[in-house]
Amino acid sequence: MPVKPSDKEEDYFARLDLERRKKIEEEKLKKVAEEEKKQLKELHYMRCPKCGMKLSEIDYKSIIVDKCFGCDGVWLDAGELESVAKLEKGALDKLFGVFKK
Repeated sequence: MPVKPSDKEEDYFARLDLERRKKIEEEKLKKVAEEEKKQLKELHYMRCPKCGMKLSEIDYKSIIVDKCFGCDGVWLDAGELESVAKLEKGALDKLFGVFKK
């Protein structure tokens, strides 16, 4: 005669199964999120956040500034604002002069 598992055993194995399924789903979601992030990066890379046109890189005193010729927006990457802030006033005026129409 087969031995019937106790309620505690059934609960234990049900919890194990639930945790295993939850882990599998989390891994699937993580993979989907990574793929979606990659697709979004490819879609938006070097595009103006304001109008969507292609950005052009302008090198000014070793500071790479992204310029949109569609809306005349100027975009800075991480750390570039600090580099611009370190420029002396004359150099800063020249930098802004580069981007005037």
